[in-house]
Amino acid sequence: MEIARTIVTVIYFIIAVAVIILALMQSKEDSGLSSTITGSSTNNFYEKNKSRTKEGKLKRWTVINSIIFAVLTVVLGILYMA
Repeated sequence: MEIARTIVTVIYFIIAVAVIILALMQSKEDSGLSSTITGSSTNNFYEKNKSRTKEGKLKRWTVINSIIFAVLTVVLGILYMA
């Protein structure tokens, strides 16, 4: 059981660092009040294909790593209770 705890803990810290780095690499998305006033349209080619851009891939990997982080948190909680 100790080996499993150690392995999961190491993976947990690697994922935690990855989530932090991915979150810091992302750019700010909302344009604030100016888009409300100017009425910027989100119905353009860039918005439709945003998942294929670097920002879209970063966002997807951040979500995936965050889910893995949450699952590992539960697993570690269970391992340390036993």
